[in-house]
Amino acid sequence: MAAVSEGRKDDWIKLFRPDALVEDPVGPSMLDPEGKGHRGHEGIRTFWDTFVGTVKAYRFEVRDSFANGPSCANVATITTTLDDAGTTMTVDCVLIYSVDDDGLITSLRAHWEPDRAMATVTKP
Repeated sequence: MAAVSEGRKDDWIKLFRPDALVEDPVGPSMLDPEGKGHRGHEGIRTFWDTFVGTVKAYRFEVRDSFANGPSCANVATITTTLDDAGTTMTVDCVLIYSVDDDGLITSLRAHWEPDRAMATVTKP
C-alpha cells in the first residue's frame, strides 16, 4: 500500500515474483478486456503505467484480513483521487494475495465490480 500511495513503481514491482499474475479486477473489464490479467514484471509494469500510476492519490482502508497458508484475503475500501481536479472513486473489494516461500507475491486477485465502483464517482 505504501509503495502505491507514494508512487514508487519499481519498489511495488519488486514485491512480485518475475512470473507473478495481477488480476485487478478478476475477469474481463475495461482494465483487462480479455480477463487474462497482467503477467510477469513487464505486464505488471504496463498495468502500473496504464492505470495505477495515473491516480493522483490513494486511500486504503483494510477492514478485515484472513490469512491461511501462503495466502491472505483483505476486505478493503480503496478511494482514488484523479489528477483532473479531484474526481474520486471508491472501490469496495476483496484482495487476495498469494506469496512464495521467499515472501514474493505470486498472485494478486482483486475482486471488485467496476459498475459499482463507477457509480461512486464524484467530481468537484
